[in-house]
Amino acid sequence: MTLLVIDLGSSSARTLLFDDDVRLIDGSICSRRHDFATDSSGLAVADAPQLRYLVEDCLDEVLAHPAAQLIQAVGLATFVGNWLGVDEMGAACTPLHTYADTRSRSQIPALLAKLSGDAESYHQATGCLLHPAYLPAQYAHLRGSDPECEAKIARISDIGGYLYRCWFARDIPTSLSVASWSGLLDSARSDWHWDYARLLVDENFSAKLPLLADYDAVQVGLADAYAARWRQLRDCPFFLALGDGAAANVGSGAVDADRIALTIGTTSALRVVKHVDRVPAGLWRYLIDADMPLVGGATSEGGNVYQWVMEDLLLGDEKLEMQLAARAPNGHGLTVLPLLAGERAPGWRADASGTIHGIGRHTGRLDILQAHLEAVALRLSLIYDLLNDETAEVMAGGGALQSSPAWARMMADAFDTPIHLLAETEITARGVALMMRRSLDGVTLDAEPPEVERVIEPEPERVRLLQRARQRQLDLYRRLYA
Repeated sequence: MTLLVIDLGSSSARTLLFDDDVRLIDGSICSRRHDFATDSSGLAVADAPQLRYLVEDCLDEVLAHPAAQLIQAVGLATFVGNWLGVDEMGAACTPLHTYADTRSRSQIPALLAKLSGDAESYHQATGCLLHPAYLPAQYAHLRGSDPECEAKIARISDIGGYLYRCWFARDIPTSLSVASWSGLLDSARSDWHWDYARLLVDENFSAKLPLLADYDAVQVGLADAYAARWRQLRDCPFFLALGDGAAANVGSGAVDADRIALTIGTTSALRVVKHVDRVPAGLWRYLIDADMPLVGGATSEGGNVYQWVMEDLLLGDEKLEMQLAARAPNGHGLTVLPLLAGERAPGWRADASGTIHGIGRHTGRLDILQAHLEAVALRLSLIYDLLNDETAEVMAGGGALQSSPAWARMMADAFDTPIHLLAETEITARGVALMMRRSLDGVTLDAEPPEVERVIEPEPERVRLLQRARQRQLDLYRRLYA
Protein backbone atom coordinates (compact mmCIF):
# COMPACT_ATOMS: atom_id res chain seq x y z
CA MET A 1 0.00 0.00 0.00
CA THR A 2 1.21 3.48 -0.86
CA LEU A 3 -0.22 6.69 0.56
CA LEU A 4 0.17 9.92 -1.41
CA VAL A 5 0.34 13.14 0.62
CA ILE A 6 0.08 16.67 -0.75
CA ASP A 7 1.70 19.16 1.65
CA LEU A 8 0.96 22.75 0.68
CA GLY A 9 2.92 24.90 3.12
CA SER A 10 3.67 28.58 3.46
CA SER A 11 6.81 28.37 1.35
CA SER A 12 6.52 25.25 -0.80
CA ALA A 13 4.13 22.81 -2.46
CA ARG A 14 5.20 19.18 -2.14
CA THR A 15 4.04 15.66 -2.80
CA LEU A 16 5.35 12.66 -0.86
CA LEU A 17 4.76 8.89 -0.82
CA PHE A 18 4.54 6.78 2.36
CA ASP A 19 4.44 3.00 2.72
CA ASP A 20 1.92 1.11 4.84
CA ASP A 21 4.13 1.53 7.93
CA VAL A 22 4.01 5.31 7.36
CA ARG A 23 7.65 5.44 6.35
CA LEU A 24 8.69 7.95 3.71
CA ILE A 25 9.54 6.18 0.47
CA ASP A 26 12.99 7.02 -0.90
CA GLY A 27 13.10 9.45 -3.77
CA SER A 28 9.42 10.32 -3.53
CA ILE A 29 9.56 13.99 -2.46
CA CYS A 30 8.67 16.42 -5.23
CA SER A 31 8.75 20.11 -4.37
CA ARG A 32 8.08 23.56 -5.82
CA ARG A 33 8.84 26.74 -3.88
CA HIS A 34 6.45 29.66 -3.63
CA ASP A 35 6.20 32.91 -1.68
CA PHE A 36 3.32 35.00 -0.46
CA ALA A 37 2.99 38.41 -2.11
CA THR A 38 3.82 40.91 0.64
CA ASP A 39 4.30 44.63 1.07
CA SER A 40 4.67 47.23 3.81
CA SER A 41 0.88 47.54 4.27
CA GLY A 42 0.67 44.05 5.77
CA LEU A 43 -0.36 42.31 2.55
CA ALA A 44 0.30 38.55 2.57
CA VAL A 45 -1.67 36.78 -0.16
CA ALA A 46 -1.09 34.07 -2.74
CA ASP A 47 -2.41 33.32 -6.21
CA ALA A 48 -4.67 30.26 -6.00
CA PRO A 49 -4.42 29.24 -9.69
CA GLN A 50 -0.62 29.50 -9.52
CA LEU A 51 -0.52 27.31 -6.40
CA ARG A 52 -2.72 24.80 -8.22
CA TYR A 53 -0.24 24.67 -11.11
CA LEU A 54 2.63 24.05 -8.68
CA VAL A 55 0.75 21.26 -6.91
CA GLU A 56 -0.21 19.68 -10.22
CA ASP A 57 3.42 19.77 -11.37
CA CYS A 58 4.40 17.94 -8.18
CA LEU A 59 1.68 15.36 -8.77
CA ASP A 60 2.78 14.80 -12.36
CA GLU A 61 6.32 14.20 -11.12
CA VAL A 62 5.55 11.95 -8.15
CA LEU A 63 3.25 9.72 -10.20
CA ALA A 64 6.28 8.67 -12.23
CA HIS A 65 7.77 7.05 -9.10
CA PRO A 66 7.53 3.22 -9.16
CA ALA A 67 5.68 3.16 -5.81
CA ALA A 68 2.97 5.39 -7.29
CA GLN A 69 1.50 2.37 -9.07
CA LEU A 70 0.14 1.14 -5.71
CA ILE A 71 -1.44 4.34 -4.36
CA GLN A 72 -4.41 3.53 -2.14
CA ALA A 73 -5.46 7.04 -1.07
CA VAL A 74 -4.53 10.71 -1.29
CA GLY A 75 -4.34 13.12 1.66
CA LEU A 76 -3.80 16.85 1.87
CA ALA A 77 -2.45 19.36 4.40
CA THR A 78 -2.52 23.11 3.79
CA PHE A 79 -1.28 26.18 5.61
CA VAL A 80 -4.08 27.69 7.65
CA GLY A 81 -5.97 29.91 7.92
CA ASN A 82 -6.58 30.62 4.28
CA TRP A 83 -9.60 31.56 2.19
CA LEU A 84 -10.54 32.88 -1.22
CA GLY A 85 -13.70 33.86 -3.02
CA VAL A 86 -14.88 31.88 -6.03
CA ASP A 87 -17.47 32.94 -8.60
CA GLU A 88 -20.52 31.05 -9.88
CA MET A 89 -18.29 28.89 -12.09
CA GLY A 90 -15.94 27.99 -9.24
CA ALA A 91 -13.10 30.17 -10.54
CA ALA A 92 -11.01 32.18 -8.11
CA CYS A 93 -12.14 35.81 -8.08
CA THR A 94 -10.02 37.04 -5.17
CA PRO A 95 -6.46 36.44 -4.05
CA LEU A 96 -5.89 33.66 -1.54
CA HIS A 97 -5.89 35.42 1.83
CA THR A 98 -3.51 34.01 4.45
CA TYR A 99 -3.06 34.04 8.21
CA ALA A 100 -0.09 36.41 7.75
CA ASP A 101 -2.12 39.24 6.17
CA THR A 102 -2.51 42.06 8.69
CA ARG A 103 -4.11 44.74 6.49
CA SER A 104 -7.45 44.28 8.25
CA ARG A 105 -6.14 45.43 11.65
CA SER A 106 -8.13 48.66 11.31
CA GLN A 107 -11.35 46.58 11.17
CA ILE A 108 -10.95 45.19 14.69
CA PRO A 109 -12.53 48.12 16.63
CA ALA A 110 -15.68 47.98 14.49
CA LEU A 111 -15.95 44.21 14.92
CA LEU A 112 -15.52 44.56 18.67
CA ALA A 113 -18.32 47.12 18.66
CA LYS A 114 -20.58 44.60 16.90
CA LEU A 115 -19.87 42.20 19.76
CA SER A 116 -20.86 44.94 22.23
CA GLY A 117 -17.48 44.47 23.83
CA ASP A 118 -18.09 40.79 24.60
CA ALA A 119 -15.04 39.40 22.85
CA GLU A 120 -14.66 36.62 25.40
CA SER A 121 -17.94 34.92 24.45
CA TYR A 122 -16.80 34.96 20.83
CA HIS A 123 -13.43 33.51 21.87
CA GLN A 124 -15.01 30.63 23.76
CA ALA A 125 -17.57 29.86 21.04
CA THR A 126 -15.22 29.87 18.04
CA GLY A 127 -11.91 29.16 19.74
CA CYS A 128 -10.47 32.22 17.96
CA LEU A 129 -9.90 35.86 18.77
CA LEU A 130 -10.85 38.91 16.75
CA HIS A 131 -7.64 39.43 14.81
CA PRO A 132 -6.50 40.15 11.25
CA ALA A 133 -5.39 36.52 10.89
CA TYR A 134 -9.02 35.40 10.63
CA LEU A 135 -11.81 35.54 8.08
CA PRO A 136 -14.21 38.13 9.64
CA ALA A 137 -11.66 40.96 9.70
CA GLN A 138 -10.14 40.04 6.34
CA TYR A 139 -13.53 39.89 4.65
CA ALA A 140 -14.49 43.27 6.10
CA HIS A 141 -11.25 44.72 4.74
CA LEU A 142 -11.91 43.31 1.27
CA ARG A 143 -15.43 44.69 1.23
CA GLY A 144 -14.18 48.13 2.21
CA SER A 145 -11.15 48.24 -0.07
CA ASP A 146 -12.47 46.47 -3.18
CA PRO A 147 -16.28 46.21 -3.19
CA GLU A 148 -16.36 45.25 -6.88
CA CYS A 149 -14.20 42.22 -6.16
CA GLU A 150 -16.29 41.28 -3.13
CA ALA A 151 -19.48 41.48 -5.21
CA LYS A 152 -18.20 38.70 -7.50
CA ILE A 153 -17.95 36.17 -4.67
CA ALA A 154 -20.54 33.42 -4.90
CA ARG A 155 -18.86 31.11 -2.40
CA ILE A 156 -16.04 31.17 0.13
CA SER A 157 -13.49 28.38 -0.30
CA ASP A 158 -10.25 27.24 1.25
CA ILE A 159 -7.31 26.36 -0.98
CA GLY A 160 -7.94 22.63 -0.50
CA GLY A 161 -11.56 22.99 -1.56
CA TYR A 162 -10.47 25.07 -4.54
CA LEU A 163 -7.98 22.41 -5.69
CA TYR A 164 -10.56 19.66 -5.35
CA ARG A 165 -13.22 21.76 -7.08
CA CYS A 166 -10.92 22.01 -10.09
CA TRP A 167 -10.00 18.32 -10.05
CA PHE A 168 -13.46 16.86 -9.39
CA ALA A 169 -15.54 19.52 -11.19
CA ARG A 170 -17.97 19.87 -8.29
CA ASP A 171 -18.30 21.79 -5.05
CA ILE A 172 -16.30 20.23 -2.23
CA PRO A 173 -16.92 20.68 1.52
CA THR A 174 -14.41 22.44 3.74
CA SER A 175 -13.07 20.17 6.46
CA LEU A 176 -13.82 20.92 10.10
CA SER A 177 -10.07 21.09 10.65
CA VAL A 178 -9.52 23.89 8.14
CA ALA A 179 -12.76 25.67 9.09
CA SER A 180 -11.67 25.83 12.74
CA TRP A 181 -8.94 28.27 11.70
CA SER A 182 -11.48 30.69 10.20
CA GLY A 183 -12.88 32.38 13.30
CA LEU A 184 -16.43 31.37 12.37
CA LEU A 185 -16.71 27.70 13.34
CA ASP A 186 -18.82 26.63 16.31
CA SER A 187 -16.44 23.85 17.29
CA ALA A 188 -18.78 22.45 19.96
CA ARG A 189 -21.47 21.78 17.33
CA SER A 190 -19.15 21.10 14.38
CA ASP A 191 -21.00 23.67 12.29
CA TRP A 192 -20.63 27.27 11.21
CA HIS A 193 -21.51 29.73 13.91
CA TRP A 194 -24.33 31.28 11.93
CA ASP A 195 -25.07 33.97 14.49
CA TYR A 196 -21.53 35.32 14.42
CA ALA A 197 -21.41 35.03 10.62
CA ARG A 198 -24.49 37.25 10.40
CA LEU A 199 -23.36 39.62 13.14
CA LEU A 200 -19.75 40.13 12.08
CA VAL A 201 -20.35 40.18 8.31
CA ASP A 202 -24.00 40.42 7.24
CA GLU A 203 -27.20 38.43 6.73
CA ASN A 204 -26.23 37.32 3.23
CA PHE A 205 -22.76 36.07 4.12
CA SER A 206 -24.04 32.77 5.50
CA ALA A 207 -25.12 31.71 2.02
CA LYS A 208 -21.53 32.07 0.82
CA LEU A 209 -20.02 29.74 3.40
CA PRO A 210 -19.18 26.25 2.09
CA LEU A 211 -20.61 22.98 3.33
CA LEU A 212 -18.67 21.32 6.15
CA ALA A 213 -17.54 17.75 6.65
CA ASP A 214 -14.91 15.90 8.63
CA TYR A 215 -11.58 15.20 6.91
CA ASP A 216 -12.61 11.59 6.13
CA ALA A 217 -15.51 12.59 3.86
CA VAL A 218 -13.49 11.26 0.94
CA GLN A 219 -13.96 12.40 -2.64
CA VAL A 220 -13.77 9.88 -5.49
CA GLY A 221 -14.12 10.29 -9.24
CA LEU A 222 -11.78 12.81 -10.86
CA ALA A 223 -13.09 14.90 -13.74
CA ASP A 224 -12.35 13.37 -17.13
CA ALA A 225 -9.31 15.52 -17.94
CA TYR A 226 -7.63 14.75 -14.63
CA ALA A 227 -8.64 11.09 -14.68
CA ALA A 228 -6.80 10.80 -17.98
CA ARG A 229 -3.82 12.81 -16.70
CA TRP A 230 -3.49 10.92 -13.38
CA ARG A 231 -4.65 7.40 -14.21
CA GLN A 232 -3.35 5.96 -10.90
CA LEU A 233 -5.64 8.33 -8.99
CA ARG A 234 -8.80 7.91 -11.06
CA ASP A 235 -10.57 5.76 -8.45
CA CYS A 236 -8.56 6.73 -5.36
CA PRO A 237 -10.26 8.35 -2.36
CA PHE A 238 -9.06 11.90 -1.69
CA PHE A 239 -9.32 12.92 1.96
CA LEU A 240 -10.31 16.50 2.76
CA ALA A 241 -7.60 18.92 3.82
CA LEU A 242 -6.17 18.99 7.32
CA GLY A 243 -4.71 22.15 8.78
CA ASP A 244 -0.94 21.83 8.65
CA GLY A 245 -0.65 22.43 12.40
CA ALA A 246 -3.17 19.70 13.12
CA ALA A 247 -1.29 17.26 10.91
CA ALA A 248 2.02 18.23 12.52
CA ASN A 249 0.69 17.33 15.96
CA VAL A 250 -0.24 13.85 14.76
CA GLY A 251 3.07 13.43 12.96
CA SER A 252 4.92 14.48 16.13
CA GLY A 253 3.17 11.81 18.18
CA ALA A 254 1.31 14.45 20.19
CA VAL A 255 -2.13 12.85 19.89
CA ASP A 256 -3.26 13.20 23.52
CA ALA A 257 -2.74 15.46 26.53
CA ASP A 258 0.52 13.72 27.50
CA ARG A 259 2.50 15.37 24.72
CA ILE A 260 2.79 18.95 23.49
CA ALA A 261 3.97 19.53 19.93
CA LEU A 262 6.45 22.34 19.29
CA THR A 263 6.75 23.02 15.58
CA ILE A 264 9.05 25.59 14.06
CA GLY A 265 8.82 26.01 10.33
CA THR A 266 8.26 29.36 8.66
CA THR A 267 6.19 30.24 11.73
CA SER A 268 5.97 28.56 15.14
CA ALA A 269 3.35 26.91 17.33
CA LEU A 270 2.81 24.95 20.53
CA ARG A 271 -0.27 22.71 20.56
CA VAL A 272 -1.80 19.92 22.62
CA VAL A 273 -4.76 17.62 21.95
CA LYS A 274 -6.96 18.34 24.92
CA HIS A 275 -10.59 18.89 25.89
CA VAL A 276 -10.94 22.07 27.95
CA ASP A 277 -13.97 23.69 29.53
CA ARG A 278 -12.63 27.12 28.63
CA VAL A 279 -10.02 28.21 26.12
CA PRO A 280 -7.20 29.89 28.08
CA ALA A 281 -6.76 33.61 27.50
CA GLY A 282 -4.27 34.25 24.72
CA LEU A 283 -4.64 30.78 23.20
CA TRP A 284 -6.93 29.24 20.60
CA ARG A 285 -8.85 26.01 20.10
CA TYR A 286 -8.85 24.42 16.65
CA LEU A 287 -9.73 20.90 15.51
CA ILE A 288 -7.82 17.96 14.08
CA ASP A 289 -11.13 16.21 13.52
CA ALA A 290 -14.53 16.44 15.17
CA ASP A 291 -13.34 14.49 18.23
CA MET A 292 -9.82 15.91 18.61
CA PRO A 293 -9.68 19.54 19.80
CA LEU A 294 -6.31 21.23 19.56
CA VAL A 295 -5.43 23.91 22.13
CA GLY A 296 -2.42 26.12 21.73
CA GLY A 297 -0.91 29.25 20.30
CA ALA A 298 0.93 30.15 17.12
CA THR A 299 3.30 33.00 16.41
CA SER A 300 4.01 34.66 13.10
CA GLU A 301 7.73 34.37 13.81
CA GLY A 302 9.86 31.25 13.48
CA GLY A 303 12.16 30.15 10.71
CA ASN A 304 11.29 33.36 8.88
CA VAL A 305 13.16 35.30 11.59
CA TYR A 306 16.20 33.04 11.24
CA GLN A 307 16.08 33.43 7.47
CA TRP A 308 15.72 37.22 7.65
CA VAL A 309 18.64 37.63 10.05
CA MET A 310 20.92 35.16 8.28
CA GLU A 311 20.19 36.14 4.69
CA ASP A 312 19.17 39.80 4.76
CA LEU A 313 21.17 41.14 7.70
CA LEU A 314 24.14 38.78 7.92
CA LEU A 315 24.40 37.80 4.25
CA GLY A 316 24.33 34.06 4.83
CA ASP A 317 27.44 33.67 7.00
CA GLU A 318 26.99 30.04 8.08
CA LYS A 319 30.01 30.24 10.39
CA LEU A 320 27.88 32.24 12.83
CA GLU A 321 25.48 29.33 13.36
CA MET A 322 28.38 27.07 14.31
CA GLN A 323 29.60 29.61 16.88
CA LEU A 324 26.26 29.88 18.69
CA ALA A 325 26.63 26.68 20.72
CA ALA A 326 29.70 28.02 22.54
CA ARG A 327 28.03 31.21 23.76
CA ALA A 328 26.29 31.75 27.07
CA PRO A 329 22.68 32.99 26.89
CA ASN A 330 21.80 36.65 27.14
CA GLY A 331 25.35 37.96 26.90
CA HIS A 332 24.72 40.28 23.97
CA GLY A 333 22.97 43.12 25.82
CA LEU A 334 20.07 43.17 23.36
CA THR A 335 16.34 42.97 23.92
CA VAL A 336 14.41 41.84 20.85
CA LEU A 337 10.74 41.61 19.96
CA PRO A 338 10.88 39.36 16.87
CA LEU A 339 7.44 40.44 15.64
CA LEU A 340 8.33 40.89 11.98
CA ALA A 341 4.80 40.04 10.81
CA GLY A 342 2.74 41.40 13.71
CA GLU A 343 1.76 39.41 16.76
CA ARG A 344 -0.57 36.48 17.16
CA ALA A 345 -0.31 34.50 20.42
CA PRO A 346 -0.17 35.39 23.18
CA GLY A 347 -0.93 39.14 22.98
CA TRP A 348 -2.64 39.31 19.56
CA ARG A 349 -1.41 42.82 18.75
CA ALA A 350 -1.56 43.02 14.97
CA ASP A 351 0.05 46.46 15.09
CA ALA A 352 3.15 45.13 16.86
CA SER A 353 6.41 45.14 14.94
CA GLY A 354 9.96 43.94 15.27
CA THR A 355 12.13 45.84 17.73
CA ILE A 356 15.83 45.66 18.65
CA HIS A 357 16.82 47.58 21.77
CA GLY A 358 20.31 48.01 23.17
CA ILE A 359 22.49 48.16 20.04
CA GLY A 360 25.86 49.79 20.65
CA ARG A 361 29.25 49.97 19.02
CA HIS A 362 30.11 46.70 20.70
CA THR A 363 27.22 44.82 19.03
CA GLY A 364 28.37 42.22 16.54
CA ARG A 365 26.68 40.04 13.98
CA LEU A 366 26.71 37.00 16.23
CA ASP A 367 25.00 39.05 18.95
CA ILE A 368 22.19 39.96 16.56
CA LEU A 369 21.67 36.35 15.46
CA GLN A 370 21.72 34.96 19.00
CA ALA A 371 19.40 37.67 20.34
CA HIS A 372 16.77 36.99 17.66
CA LEU A 373 16.80 33.23 18.11
CA GLU A 374 16.58 33.60 21.88
CA ALA A 375 13.74 36.11 21.42
CA VAL A 376 11.65 33.60 19.45
CA ALA A 377 12.29 30.95 22.12
CA LEU A 378 11.25 33.38 24.86
CA ARG A 379 8.03 34.32 23.05
CA LEU A 380 7.18 30.63 22.71
CA SER A 381 7.91 30.09 26.40
CA LEU A 382 5.00 32.45 27.18
CA ILE A 383 2.67 30.13 25.26
CA TYR A 384 4.15 27.09 26.99
CA ASP A 385 3.37 28.67 30.36
CA LEU A 386 -0.24 29.34 29.29
CA LEU A 387 -0.68 25.67 28.37
CA ASN A 388 0.11 25.05 32.05
CA ASP A 389 1.09 21.40 31.91
CA GLU A 390 4.62 20.73 33.12
CA THR A 391 4.01 16.97 33.08
CA ALA A 392 3.52 16.75 29.32
CA GLU A 393 6.51 15.93 27.14
CA VAL A 394 7.45 18.51 24.51
CA MET A 395 7.97 16.91 21.07
CA ALA A 396 9.89 19.35 18.88
CA GLY A 397 10.11 19.22 15.11
CA GLY A 398 10.35 21.31 11.99
CA GLY A 399 13.17 22.07 9.61
CA ALA A 400 14.27 25.20 11.42
CA LEU A 401 15.10 23.38 14.66
CA GLN A 402 16.77 20.47 12.92
CA SER A 403 19.05 22.84 11.04
CA SER A 404 20.06 24.72 14.19
CA PRO A 405 21.02 22.57 17.22
CA ALA A 406 21.83 25.73 19.16
CA TRP A 407 18.26 26.96 18.69
CA ALA A 408 16.86 23.68 19.99
CA ARG A 409 19.06 24.13 23.09
CA MET A 410 17.60 27.63 23.57
CA MET A 411 14.09 26.18 23.54
CA ALA A 412 14.87 23.72 26.35
CA ASP A 413 16.40 26.46 28.47
CA ALA A 414 13.65 29.01 27.71
CA PHE A 415 10.90 26.51 28.58
CA ASP A 416 12.89 25.01 31.48
CA THR A 417 11.77 21.56 30.38
CA PRO A 418 13.30 18.73 28.33
CA ILE A 419 12.83 19.01 24.57
CA HIS A 420 12.43 15.77 22.61
CA LEU A 421 13.98 16.67 19.27
CA LEU A 422 12.40 14.52 16.60
CA ALA A 423 14.43 12.74 13.95
CA GLU A 424 11.40 12.80 11.62
CA THR A 425 11.90 15.32 8.84
CA GLU A 426 8.34 15.34 7.45
CA ILE A 427 6.08 15.59 10.47
CA THR A 428 3.18 17.34 8.70
CA ALA A 429 3.02 14.88 5.80
CA ARG A 430 3.56 12.00 8.23
CA GLY A 431 0.57 13.19 10.24
CA VAL A 432 -1.63 13.19 7.15
CA ALA A 433 -0.54 9.64 6.33
CA LEU A 434 -1.29 8.50 9.89
CA MET A 435 -4.76 10.04 9.76
CA MET A 436 -5.47 8.33 6.45
CA ARG A 437 -4.28 4.96 7.72
CA ARG A 438 -6.48 5.27 10.80
CA SER A 439 -9.52 5.82 8.58
CA LEU A 440 -8.60 3.16 6.03
CA ASP A 441 -7.42 0.37 8.33
CA GLY A 442 -8.40 1.35 11.88
CA VAL A 443 -4.77 1.64 13.04
CA THR A 444 -4.47 3.93 16.07
CA LEU A 445 -2.56 7.17 15.72
CA ASP A 446 -0.02 6.19 18.37
CA ALA A 447 0.76 2.80 16.81
CA GLU A 448 3.80 4.22 15.00
CA PRO A 449 5.53 6.65 17.40
CA PRO A 450 7.98 9.08 15.82
CA GLU A 451 11.70 8.56 16.14
CA VAL A 452 13.38 10.88 18.66
CA GLU A 453 16.88 12.04 17.72
CA ARG A 454 17.82 13.19 21.23
CA VAL A 455 16.43 14.71 24.41
CA ILE A 456 17.82 18.12 25.34
CA GLU A 457 17.75 18.81 29.08
CA PRO A 458 17.62 22.39 30.39
CA GLU A 459 20.66 23.66 32.27
CA PRO A 460 19.85 25.64 35.46
CA GLU A 461 22.32 28.47 34.88
CA ARG A 462 21.23 28.94 31.27
CA VAL A 463 17.60 28.87 32.41
CA ARG A 464 18.34 31.64 34.92
CA LEU A 465 20.03 33.84 32.32
CA LEU A 466 17.16 33.43 29.86
CA GLN A 467 14.58 34.21 32.53
CA ARG A 468 16.29 37.57 33.00
CA ALA A 469 16.16 38.10 29.25
CA ARG A 470 12.46 37.20 29.19
CA GLN A 471 11.69 39.77 31.85
CA ARG A 472 13.43 42.46 29.79
CA GLN A 473 11.46 41.37 26.74
CA LEU A 474 8.18 41.55 28.66
CA ASP A 475 9.07 45.00 30.01
CA LEU A 476 9.84 46.29 26.50
CA TYR A 477 6.60 44.81 25.15
CA ARG A 478 4.57 46.46 27.91
CA ARG A 479 6.18 49.84 27.36
CA LEU A 480 5.37 49.67 23.63
CA TYR A 481 1.98 47.92 23.67
CA ALA A 482 0.54 48.13 27.17
